Amino acid sequence: MDSNSTLNQLKAALPPGQMPSSYRVYFKSTLIALCHALEDHILKSTAQHPAQEPLVLVTFQEGKWYMQEADRYLSIAQNSAAVAIAACADSGFEQHPTGQLDNVSLIELSRDDSLANEWNLIIVAPGYTAMVLCHELSPEEYQADTQPRNDVERKFYGLWTFDRAAVEATATILIERMRPYNAALADRLTALQQQMSTSPDSIPIDLTSVVSRIVNYLQDSQEHLITASRQAQELWELEGHALRVNRNMTANKLQAFLRMAQRVDERDQDNPLASLQVAALAETLGQILDLPTIRLRRLRLAGLLFRIGLAEAPLEVFKQPASQLRESELVTWNNRAYLGGQLLGAMAELEPVRLIVSHQLENWDGSGRPDGLRGEAIPLESRILQLVAHFQELTQARGDRPALSLSDALNKCLQHSGTRFDPTLLEHLSTIVRLTEIGMMQLPERPSQLPKVWLEESLSPVN
Repeated sequence: MDSNSTLNQLKAALPPGQMPSSYRVYFKSTLIALCHALEDHILKSTAQHPAQEPLVLVTFQEGKWYMQEADRYLSIAQNSAAVAIAACADSGFEQHPTGQLDNVSLIELSRDDSLANEWNLIIVAPGYTAMVLCHELSPEEYQADTQPRNDVERKFYGLWTFDRAAVEATATILIERMRPYNAALADRLTALQQQMSTSPDSIPIDLTSVVSRIVNYLQDSQEHLITASRQAQELWELEGHALRVNRNMTANKLQAFLRMAQRVDERDQDNPLASLQVAALAETLGQILDLPTIRLRRLRLAGLLFRIGLAEAPLEVFKQPASQLRESELVTWNNRAYLGGQLLGAMAELEPVRLIVSHQLENWDGSGRPDGLRGEAIPLESRILQLVAHFQELTQARGDRPALSLSDALNKCLQHSGTRFDPTLLEHLSTIVRLTEIGMMQLPERPSQLPKVWLEESLSPVN
């Protein structure tokens, strides 16, 4: 990364150890989602509190500007005190209505300015501050086998924060980097920043809702890659599958499977909400990965049924960690995915769900069961289910093993990156845990939709 980058200048400006903890390498889709969520917050907060009109500083990479973003910034500018947009020539601003607004200033970056390689969003308002800073990895900074093959695989050094001190310092840095292009504009932006800082608003701004919209934007950010013909085909497929799934949900056999899975949870006194929590977190990861609706439904159902293979397991399986089980109990535990697949095989309509459950114990390095699948050969939904199930189990007590914190459970999972678990999925889970630990979101306790049978009260206690 260029030594003059805004990220490196911020690192030098802050006291040692004060760099935001979010500083790391991110996939492009995550950063797009963060930027969109923060931009959306401008519209929401200004509508509720007009005095919160912010100063917005934006830079776009050379050649990475899309005109749909220009339309988006038209609304953002109309709800901001001032917007300064830095981009190389031919970005499309000059001709777009956004560039014609009185409170929008355009800075035409020189292509040899390192700022042209950055993608930044800085928001300074009286009641809150926020920013996302990004700098794409150079080809030399990728590992030999991780060079991006398409747009969604691109990676960026990045950070995001709501800390006012860090945001204010970055705003100052970026304004000074704009000064050689327009000194008068830099003076106006500096004065406006100082005005925002010295006139804090007493109305509290709730930023926790921002993160809840991140997942929704991940799918939207990819729409420009889908052709009209593919959209039509996908809609046709979703419509047909949705009708079948809706019919299946009312089938007596499916209800029996769901009741069986629920009773497994009821037998597990230490972890009675396992299936609900696994289904919910698996669904969240699926949304982050932009899975189509039909695959999300299958993943959600597989999460609810992931322990059905333990329907006849002895109670000791639910009382001790796997390392302390006797041999006969360990056989049942190790074969739970295979047994679950066998049960679900009785219902042909659940074949996609059966495959997910059957392969949930396959390992990324090929050492898993039942088929020893390796890497991308393992169904994505099965990889998600395996990681989420292990993470959720670690957060609950089991025998003499205490429940781990979210961070400790994540670290345990990270120890198996590239061997047991898909490294990319671990990156996404790390982001979710980080957002949860700083109070910006809560881990979902239930999936977005539940079959009615799961909400019924048990008719009798289960021994």
